[in-house]
Amino acid sequence: MVLTPSEAPQPSPGEKEVLIRVRAAGVTPTELSWYPTTHTKIGTPRIGAIPGHEFSGVTVAVGGKLDSAMVGQEVYGMNDWFADGATAEYCLTQPEWIAPKPSTISHELASTVPISALTAWQGLFDRCGLRAGERLLVHGGSGAVGLFAVQLARNHSAHVIATASAQKADLVNQLGAERVLDYRTSRFEDELEPVDVIFDTVGGETLERSWKMLKAGGRIVTIAAQGESTTEQRVKDAFFIVEPNAKQLERIAQLIDGGDLKTFMSASVPLSDASKAYLKGTPGASRFGKTVVSISSS
Repeated sequence: MVLTPSEAPQPSPGEKEVLIRVRAAGVTPTELSWYPTTHTKIGTPRIGAIPGHEFSGVTVAVGGKLDSAMVGQEVYGMNDWFADGATAEYCLTQPEWIAPKPSTISHELASTVPISALTAWQGLFDRCGLRAGERLLVHGGSGAVGLFAVQLARNHSAHVIATASAQKADLVNQLGAERVLDYRTSRFEDELEPVDVIFDTVGGETLERSWKMLKAGGRIVTIAAQGESTTEQRVKDAFFIVEPNAKQLERIAQLIDGGDLKTFMSASVPLSDASKAYLKGTPGASRFGKTVVSISSS
């Protein structure tokens, strides 16, 4: 799929829908090739899908079965993968997919949070049941999801180990990893004792080498794309895809506003240049965080 600009009518909310005036949308570059981008839920071809399934903005209208007091609220959230996204001036969403925006950060920064933070939360707590005092290994600790996994686990009093490049190790340490292994120069299985939980964002050989690193009763979760099409049962069992969750977004916002959770933006591009945000090597991008499409407030 190629991202091209086009004009579309302003959407109108259904009875249980919310209309958002988008201020910023987070970018996941691989989204353009995902099945929900090119197909409907029933499998028919999908044409003209709008990408960008995490966003921050202002509620401007609600459906007839929702409380009109929601209008004017600053919110952030994540849309279902088969819904149109937020790389646009307006998007439709549902109350159970959004929460009040963290008040201490900008819309641009807020739009980097929903998918990555919810993925980390659901993987660590819903899927693995991470407990205080357990030892956790995060593969890809400097990535968009990994940075949240490290922080959330630290806040939960787990002992965090992460893999990352040497150039990014300092930040991962600062965010809560007690030890960071350079995946380019060392093999984690040669450096570590078995752990209680492994959160994998890398897949492939890294995941394959990880199974022997689990303690008896240990748990592993992966979000690597290969897990979706695998025939290996243990990988199928470990793989998951994040889902919108308003209550979890509320808790995440509280952690951000309390200074216990940080997010990062690598670059911001205007809506007119949105296609550039989906290319590798966005000009001016920093080493950490997501690229954001910023939509004018006018």
